[in-house]
Amino acid sequence: GPMVQKFELKLKKKLNSNYCTVVSSGTAALHLLSLALGWKKNDIILTTPLSFVATSNCILYSGATPVFVDIDINTGNICPINLEKKIKNLEKRKKKVKAVIAIDYGGCPSDWPKLKKITKRRNITLINDGCHALGSAIDKNKMYAIKFADFVTYSFHPVKPITTGEGGAILTNNKVIDEKIKILRTHGIKKDEKKYIWHNDMQFLGFNYRITDFQCALGLSQLNKIEKFNLKRKKIAALYDNEFKNFKFVKTQNIPKNYSSSYHLYALKIDFKKLNIKKNNLFKKLIKLGIKLQVHYIPIYRHSYYKKKFKFNNSLFPCTEKFYEEVVSLPIYYNLSIKNQFYIINSIKKILQKY
Repeated sequence: GPMVQKFELKLKKKLNSNYCTVVSSGTAALHLLSLALGWKKNDIILTTPLSFVATSNCILYSGATPVFVDIDINTGNICPINLEKKIKNLEKRKKKVKAVIAIDYGGCPSDWPKLKKITKRRNITLINDGCHALGSAIDKNKMYAIKFADFVTYSFHPVKPITTGEGGAILTNNKVIDEKIKILRTHGIKKDEKKYIWHNDMQFLGFNYRITDFQCALGLSQLNKIEKFNLKRKKIAALYDNEFKNFKFVKTQNIPKNYSSSYHLYALKIDFKKLNIKKNNLFKKLIKLGIKLQVHYIPIYRHSYYKKKFKFNNSLFPCTEKFYEEVVSLPIYYNLSIKNQFYIINSIKKILQKY
C-alpha cells in the first residue's frame, strides 16, 4: 500500500540513503541482504560475538560461515585491531573474507571510519546491523551509518528506538541490490504490467517478508517522535552515569569522544569477582524488589547450536568473555520515571555496598 512507500521515502530522507526497502522484521532484513549479496558455502563473513543471534544467523541462512572477532571491552563493539588481525590471518591461509557485519552496541557507534578503511582497501562488503542505533551520531552526524557502511539494516521491534510492532529495513546506495531485495521480499516475484496487466514472474526463490501498510503508518508516526524518544533515553542514561561513575568496582559504557548513543541499552559492568557476589544472586535479590535486569548478550558462540556446529574456543575471545561476565542491562525506556529510576539505582547500590 501507499504507506509502505511513504515510510521508505521518509527513512531514505532521514538517513540520507538512495534506496530503502522495508520488511517484516530486522531478521528478515539481514536474511534478504545475505541472499541478495549471493553469499554461499565457503564464503567467510566476519562479525561480532556480542549481539543477538540474528546478526550471525543470517550468515548461516545463506550457507556461508560466520567467523567471530573479539570486541573492544570499553564499548562492546567489534575491535578494529582484532578485525584486521583476523583478516590478515585468514589471508595467510589463502581465505578471502566476503563481508563484515558490525553492530553499534546499545546505540554506541562502532569505529566506522576505521572499519571502512580496513574493508575498503580489501574490497570487503561492510554491513551495519544498526538495529540499536537509530538516532546515534558520529561528530553530530546522525546519517553516519550509510556514509561508512555499504548496507545498513534496522529493526523496528517494540523495544527498538522506533517500532512498527515488528518490522525492519535495508538501506543502501546500491540500486541493483535494492531491486533484488524488493523482489526477494515478495516470494521472488517480479510484476511486469507492460507485458500483460496480470503478468508476474518468479525470478528467485524468495520469501513473504512484506510489511503491512498499517505498520508503516505507525512507523511514520514513530519517526516523527524519534528525537523526543532519544532525548528521554539520554536523560535516563545521564542520570545512571552520574550515580554510578564513582561507585567502586562498577563501570559505565565508554562512549568515545564525538560519538553519541541512542541508548537502546544501558550497559553497566560490575566486577562481581572483586565484590564476591554472583551475578545471578544480584538478579534474584532485585527481582524480589520488583526490578528485573537483563544481560546483553550471551556471546553467540556460547549458544548450544553454535557450540555443536562450530566448536568455538571461548578463550579466543577474552574481551567478550570478560564483558559478558560483568555486564548487566539496567531498565531504560521512555516511561521510566525519575522516582522509579532512583529506586533502581539505590536498590543496586544498597545490595552491592554489603559486599
